[in-house]
Amino acid sequence: MGSALFLIPFLMLVVFFLLSGIFTVKQQTAAVVERFGKFLSGRSSGLHFKIPFVDRIAGRINLKVQQLDVLVETKTKDDVFVKLKISVQFQVIKEKVYAAFYKLENPHDQITSYVFDVVRAEVPKMKLDDVFERKDDVAIAVKKELNDAMLNYGYDIIKTLVTDIDPDIQVKAAMNRINAAEREKVAAEYEGEAERIKIVAKARAEAESKRLQGQGIADQRREIARGLEESVDVLNNVGINSQEASALIVVTQHYDTLQSIGEATNTNLILLPNSPQAGSNMLNDMIASFVASNQIGEEMKKTNAANGLGKKNKTSKKLPPNGPSLDNDGVVF
Repeated sequence: MGSALFLIPFLMLVVFFLLSGIFTVKQQTAAVVERFGKFLSGRSSGLHFKIPFVDRIAGRINLKVQQLDVLVETKTKDDVFVKLKISVQFQVIKEKVYAAFYKLENPHDQITSYVFDVVRAEVPKMKLDDVFERKDDVAIAVKKELNDAMLNYGYDIIKTLVTDIDPDIQVKAAMNRINAAEREKVAAEYEGEAERIKIVAKARAEAESKRLQGQGIADQRREIARGLEESVDVLNNVGINSQEASALIVVTQHYDTLQSIGEATNTNLILLPNSPQAGSNMLNDMIASFVASNQIGEEMKKTNAANGLGKKNKTSKKLPPNGPSLDNDGVVF
C-alpha cells in the first residue's frame, strides 16, 4: 500500500516531465531550440519533443512574407524636397533560420537603414519629373542593395515598391498650376480652331450669298433692260419716238418708286422731287451725261491717234542707202 502511494507521485512526475517536453509549431513558423544555451535545431510546423529542463525554445520566427513601409525624405537634383514611401516585402529563408534569428537583433531597423541609404543616393541624381517617371528604377536599386545585404542574414527580399511620391506642398501647388495652364492652353487652341472654322464657314457662306445675290441682280437688270426695250418698241409702234418713250418710262418708274416708299412703314426720311417734270429732268440729265461722256471719249481717241501717228513718222525716217555724207563744209546731206 505504501509503495503504491509512492508510485503515484512518481508517475505523475514522469507524465508531467513528458508533457513538458512536447510542443507544437504553427504553420509558416519556425521554432529555434537551444540546449544549454546553444543552438540545437530549427523546428518547422507540427508536433515536436524536447528534453525538459535541458532543451528550451529560444524563440519563434515568422516565415510568412512581411511588409515594411519606410518613409524617406530627400532632395532631388533640382533642389526640391520630396518624401518617398518605400514598401519592402521580405521573407525569412527557411534553411537560414539560424542566421535570421542570431545575426540580426532588429531586422526592421536594418532594412530601414539600407532603404534610406539607397534612396538618398539615387534620388538626388534625378529631377523631380524624372523621379515620377523612373520610380521603378529607384525600387530596383533598393531591391538589389537589400538582396545583397540581407541574404547573409537569412532574409530574402521579395519585392520593393515606391508606393508614394509626395513633393513639398508649394511644389505640388505649382505643378497643379502648370498642368491647369497647359490644359487651358490646349482648350484655348481648340476653341480658337473652332472659332476659325466658324469664321471661314461664315465667310464662305457670305461669299456664296454675295455671288448668288450679284448673279440675281445681274439677271434682274438684264430682264429690266429687256422689258424696257420691249416697252420702247411697243411705244414706237404707236407713233411715239424713242426719246418720248424713254421719258414716259422714266416718269412711270419715278412715280412707282414714290408709291413703294409711301407704302413702307419703317423707312428713313428720304427727300425726292415729286413734280411732274422730275422724271423728264432726270432723263435730260442722264442724256446730257451720256453725250458729254461720248464727246470726251471721242476727243481722247483723236488725241491718242495723233500722238501715235507722230511717233510713227519719227521712227520711220530712214537714212540714205550709203549712209550719211558730209559736204565740204561738214554739213550732213
